[in-house]
Amino acid sequence: MPNIFRKLCLLFCAMSLSWAQPVMAQSSTKSLQEADSLFNQHQYTQALTIYERLLSQKRLYSPQMLLKMAYIQEGLQQYTHSMHYLQLFYSKHPTRSVLRKMEEVGLQQHLSGYEYTDWNFFKTQFYKYYTQILELLLVGAVIAITLLLRNWTRKQPISIEAKGGFLLYLGFLFYFTNFLSLDQQGIIQNSNVPIMTAPSAGAGLVATVSLGHKVDILGEEDIWYRIEWKNQTAYIRKNNLLLLPQPLGAQ
Repeated sequence: MPNIFRKLCLLFCAMSLSWAQPVMAQSSTKSLQEADSLFNQHQYTQALTIYERLLSQKRLYSPQMLLKMAYIQEGLQQYTHSMHYLQLFYSKHPTRSVLRKMEEVGLQQHLSGYEYTDWNFFKTQFYKYYTQILELLLVGAVIAITLLLRNWTRKQPISIEAKGGFLLYLGFLFYFTNFLSLDQQGIIQNSNVPIMTAPSAGAGLVATVSLGHKVDILGEEDIWYRIEWKNQTAYIRKNNLLLLPQPLGAQ
């Protein structure tokens, strides 16, 4: 009897979840439509409140919603958040126009780290398909190992070129999986942020910077990020940096 009762409870919970999901989806869609209506009526701050709630609480967003949020934040002169939403859009839909937009805003507001280059665009396009490329490389390694094992079991000679080529392939695969990665980046989200020469409040001061600058993150030590600032290695407290999303496939 207890087993039957337990099964009935589990069934009821499962059915409740299946009913709740469409209701939640319907509620989110309704909220998104409400926010879009407010945006079209130029009630930007009210629309932004709903957009931010959908993004933070329900992780619900569309490309159009992110661009609208970036537009509103730029109008409010909140460039850190504007750049963050543009970067989130770019991580899902890498386009040259978004890179140019970020560079334009960066130049207007004297913010560093947003310089547009073809190399940056290539890297994001490449890492968008990083997982698929890695899978193909692994399949190639399996095929090569299978062929080598077949020749070895049949006692067929394996040429030096084949051995060397296989070792080079494994070396490239090791490099690809361990060292070929897209740099994590972040935006400084507070004013008058000290950048230090070492991960310590007593270290030398490199610069005091305002919010909005974008930096490459090289590593982390305790409560500090190791970053690149003006072509030199420096350190910044983690709570002063807003991490940026990376393109799909780069995780």
